[in-house]
Amino acid sequence: MNEVLVRMEEISKAFPGVKALDRCRFELHAGEVHALVGENGAGKSTLMKVLTGVYAKDEGTIFYKGKLFDAANTKAAQDAGIVMIHQELNLAQDLTVAQNIFIGREPRLAGLFIDEKRQEKMAQQLLDRLNLNISPREVVSGLTVAKQQMVEIAKALSFHAQTLIMDEPTAALSDTEIEDLFGIIGQLRAQGVGIVYISHRMEELKRITDRITVMRDGAYINTVKTADVTSDQIISMMVGREFFHSVRSDIVTESSESVLEVKGLSRGNTLKDIHFRLRKGEILGFAGLVGAGRTEVARAVFGADPIDSGEIFIRGKKVTMRSPYDAVRHGIGYLSEDRKRFGCIVDMDVKTNVAIASFGSFTGAAGLMKDGAIASAADGIVEKLRVKTPGIHQKMKFLSGGNQQKVVIGKWLTRNCDILIFDEPTRGIDVGAKSEIYKLLDELAAQGKSIIMISSELPEILRMSHRVIVMCEGRITGELQHDEASQESIMSLATKHMA
Repeated sequence: MNEVLVRMEEISKAFPGVKALDRCRFELHAGEVHALVGENGAGKSTLMKVLTGVYAKDEGTIFYKGKLFDAANTKAAQDAGIVMIHQELNLAQDLTVAQNIFIGREPRLAGLFIDEKRQEKMAQQLLDRLNLNISPREVVSGLTVAKQQMVEIAKALSFHAQTLIMDEPTAALSDTEIEDLFGIIGQLRAQGVGIVYISHRMEELKRITDRITVMRDGAYINTVKTADVTSDQIISMMVGREFFHSVRSDIVTESSESVLEVKGLSRGNTLKDIHFRLRKGEILGFAGLVGAGRTEVARAVFGADPIDSGEIFIRGKKVTMRSPYDAVRHGIGYLSEDRKRFGCIVDMDVKTNVAIASFGSFTGAAGLMKDGAIASAADGIVEKLRVKTPGIHQKMKFLSGGNQQKVVIGKWLTRNCDILIFDEPTRGIDVGAKSEIYKLLDELAAQGKSIIMISSELPEILRMSHRVIVMCEGRITGELQHDEASQESIMSLATKHMA
């Protein structure tokens, strides 16, 4: 067994009204990839923030390389070789790669002027160690998200990191970029770096981790060898309740009412002659690789992007979508893949976010808002969608990702939209919240709502869709009924390049 780098014992941490950690433990070995998993709110990030000096623990003991350790702040942790790469990357976009890596620690000439040449040489050595084809002089804003993440890793190594914590590192990466990241993780493991890997993606855990520690409701549940457990066993430990598995038994037939029809939709080089139909009570999945044009279809139908040609029909009537206002007026709601930027206002409360698309219906005489009616509607959404919140006056930024998503859905239900477009509805949320979102989508379809679901997760598409539309390079390359669809058939169509 390799050297024990980190041992955390009986760690507790409380915030006003919340017991975030309750006698938790965790252990990391050198040269190990150790997954830390649990639902949003389970305490994973809090535990790692205690280790990295963001939070001071209330109780417990931490050992690092066999010695008592208590980081006063993140700099103390970094100086000791413990570095965390957060899901939301923290790079200065207008600075170069080298400047970002050594920001605040620049090598200087005579203690005064920054030694740019030496800084670039040091950065190049780190990039070479990771076999990265990135210039230290390149401005970060010109890099892809994947390459920016590699820069974060290089920055971590500049602290001589021996313990690297990665929080949802693949959330915004394509399959190819994920493979590149896994290659780098393999290199670091071989060099003896211990890696804490926080992820909701079960298939990733099985591929690259050695052990898995499960947390639930701020408490330690178990640590297991990855090879000894199934994904379902991990999920069972995480959620502590029955996990919802949807099996499509209902059928939406050709004769079912058509609520939305798109004919010949085109826009530049991104969309080329798109045709499809959405029926009442149907969940229509859109699958394809990154850049296939799925989100572009959604934005065009919703009026967020102009089209060059094509027609849109709502219940057989031709309509024009000049803006999202037109789409909402015709009963279409759109849940963006980036809910924090486009789906909700994180600094406002649940009540306001639920009502924000329907303010007109809550306006009384003299333009005054009916606050009681808004509160009643918000209470109804919280109860109906099982939103976990202390109350409707809680700010959105304090809710978990899954509960934020429920509020965004509730916004469109309050508007009484019959057509809902969900773009990556479960991205960044844990398996328990995913289960609840799946169940909610099925309930909405059973009530007669019609849903377009865009997802990069093929198991999700296969589980939820009545039909699957597959796209490649801005075109629809195939349509599959539920009983025809498989990962193989979808991928075959998703890579079907057309002239």
